[in-house]
Amino acid sequence: MESKETVDVNFEVSGKIFGAHKLILAARSPVFEAQFFGSLNYEGTTESIVVDEIEPRVFSALLHFIYTDSLPHDANQKHCEMPSIAMMQHLLVAADRYAIDKLKSICEENLCKRITDRTVATTLALAEQNNCPQLRAFCLNYAANPQNLVQIALTDGFAHLLLSCPEVIKELRRKLKTINH
Repeated sequence: MESKETVDVNFEVSGKIFGAHKLILAARSPVFEAQFFGSLNYEGTTESIVVDEIEPRVFSALLHFIYTDSLPHDANQKHCEMPSIAMMQHLLVAADRYAIDKLKSICEENLCKRITDRTVATTLALAEQNNCPQLRAFCLNYAANPQNLVQIALTDGFAHLLLSCPEVIKELRRKLKTINH
């Protein structure tokens, strides 16, 4: 991954260039496979492909996972430190975009373990928008706890959830009704 030899594709992400190998990317992602070897095939061996809507650090972590089958960690740390919740959320979106199911599953599992009143609404919206049924169910159960709901409703994430995922709000209301009866 670190070697620039035999790089046959470059990605430009917010002005930063990432070199990679088409065969490795295609072996790990059906989206990259279609992009490089299917009907979406890009011509040219080392042209840059512009990637929008992903931060460079997230794309770097995505490439790290594709090449190593592990999450990146700070090389200065003696132990592997788990990426932040925000990074996990962004990685989940990237994993869904490129159909990297193992990474998506790792992100879902990690986010389930780290749900808080402050993060649950945003995570629930991501779960809904990126087809993550396990994460969605976990967040709904967490939010349906009356002890949690008051604090959750005060977050910016909840306001976003109200606007962006009305069906989830309806389901949350149904869950709350069954708990209260």
